[in-house]
Amino acid sequence: MANNRYFMGSIWKASDKMEQSQYSTASRLPTVEEYLHLRSVAGLSAFSPEAARLGLTGTVYSVVVMHRGAAIGMGRLIGDGGCFFQVVDIAVHPDHQGRGLGKTIMQTIMSYVSRKLPVSAYVSLIADVPANKLYEKFGFKETAPRSLGMAYRVTSAEP
Repeated sequence: MANNRYFMGSIWKASDKMEQSQYSTASRLPTVEEYLHLRSVAGLSAFSPEAARLGLTGTVYSVVVMHRGAAIGMGRLIGDGGCFFQVVDIAVHPDHQGRGLGKTIMQTIMSYVSRKLPVSAYVSLIADVPANKLYEKFGFKETAPRSLGMAYRVTSAEP
């Protein structure tokens, strides 16, 4: 994945113009440390380092937002490579929220989706409120009541 800048146009507030050059996007995986840190500070559920290491290998596409050399945002696309994909781990450090970075992450992921995924691929995500409003801007629709998201968390290993 190549380095790219996607911070252009209307996603920037006038007050953010001076900070614009301090942000960049990198089409790469976050390190395990970056991944765990961003999930933690953004209020997402915790994973063990081993689970994170294994999980990151299943990434189809990933983007990391950098600020002054530090990862302050990320998003990933996971999937089976053809039929089913899921947008996951959309996270922005609280100190950098409200600057359009979540939108930039989604724009970057959706650009990849439109360029690289086969026609008829199914892309889903689990949306927390109020982030669902962001995802709606990219064409995602609620599936309830026709279908509901369900989850199961592994809490212990089988002997």
